[in-house]
Amino acid sequence: MDIYLTNTLTRAKERFVPADPGRVTMYVCGPTVYNYAHIGNARPPVVFDVLFRLLRAAYGEGSVVYARNFTDIDDRIIARAAELNEPIETLTARYTKIYRDDMAALGNLAPSLEPTATGHVPQMCEIIGALIDKGAAYKGKSGVWFCVAEDADYGKLSRRTQDEMLTGTRVEAEDDKKHPSDFALWKTAKPGEPAWDSDFGRGRPGWHIECSAMIRANLGETIDIHGGGIDLIFPHHENEIAQSETAYGKPLARYWMHNGFLDMDGEKMSKSLGNVVLIHELASEWPGEVLRWALLSAHYRAPLGFSRDLLEQSKASLDRLYTALRRLKDVDADDVDAPDAFVAALCDDLNTPEAVAVLFGLATEANKSEKLPEQQALKGRMLAAGALIGVLQGDPEAWFRSGDNVDEIDVLVAERVAARQAKDWAEADRLRQVLAGMGVEVMDNPQGSTWKRVG
Repeated sequence: MDIYLTNTLTRAKERFVPADPGRVTMYVCGPTVYNYAHIGNARPPVVFDVLFRLLRAAYGEGSVVYARNFTDIDDRIIARAAELNEPIETLTARYTKIYRDDMAALGNLAPSLEPTATGHVPQMCEIIGALIDKGAAYKGKSGVWFCVAEDADYGKLSRRTQDEMLTGTRVEAEDDKKHPSDFALWKTAKPGEPAWDSDFGRGRPGWHIECSAMIRANLGETIDIHGGGIDLIFPHHENEIAQSETAYGKPLARYWMHNGFLDMDGEKMSKSLGNVVLIHELASEWPGEVLRWALLSAHYRAPLGFSRDLLEQSKASLDRLYTALRRLKDVDADDVDAPDAFVAALCDDLNTPEAVAVLFGLATEANKSEKLPEQQALKGRMLAAGALIGVLQGDPEAWFRSGDNVDEIDVLVAERVAARQAKDWAEADRLRQVLAGMGVEVMDNPQGSTWKRVG
């Protein structure tokens, strides 16, 4: 089944054709590891994890190489380490581990590669040297700058005018640029800051050159897919294109994909606005699959309003699916693929809302089916579909029993079973009411009683 993706570069939905079906390459810009990640930061890795799963299903698990980097040297990292009075390496190692734990809690597969900026400084210097040799970069007192005027195609990804570009660039304190749009490739060393030796002086890399170097070193000159949040189109991805393509004369990526913002109360979620909700805090209250479902509830290119209501709705949706699976808990699932309609929805530019509708249809059928072969097939299809988007990975009984005071609930349910066996209906009813007050629903069956949380 053909996969179609919206290419930001062409503003069109295009059939995805990898340069080499035996080595499909994808790069997604990862975190700058100096603090906890917020739930808005989680949307790109969750979206592109679904694409990673889809590509692996289409081309084979060993044929897809997905790299997501760690930026472990940056102005913000230097400032944070100084604030905490700890070595930069200690700071970045701690938040790298926290980020990986957060991503695992959200059900993301580990990327094939996780390159670091500090591990690729020589490759960055190589690109910078090539740009200087071509006359596309120049040295100044504060470092090395890319000369935007030397790139006739500059702006082709964002389609911005020069004036619009200036409003999106990071503020540079140095004043030795030839043009306001020029951007830093290398920053001259300052006292007390990390620095590396290079042919153009001791210093450290700029932000944009890092990804160009990591892509070239790990995936090749031209990759199939480059992804990230919509906020990275300019200046980061625009500048990646400029420096890589000017240095080597080949496209950096064939398909560019960007997910929409996550917002709170109509505003983009960001640390600068102070409206962030941290992943690790949410994961202490909600199952990771609920957070993942919420992030996939809208089409990836659309903005997504994040709220407690969205989380409640996501939990209810997963409850519905796990209820169907629990009904079939004693049924052996057939080893089948996800339904064609489900796969077709994902192949249509990762249309997760449409895919979810197919999954709900399977759950409805599973709740009605009374024939064993049909139940086996339905359970297999549900699990295969869930695996493609990274949900329904847990045990249905455990899903409904998750949370605090499980032991207390188990004791009360056991007491109620004993009361029913003794035909003490008044006590059984009383215990049912106690459990209902705790948000627990009891389901009686010939083998005993089971329970789940409600409300």
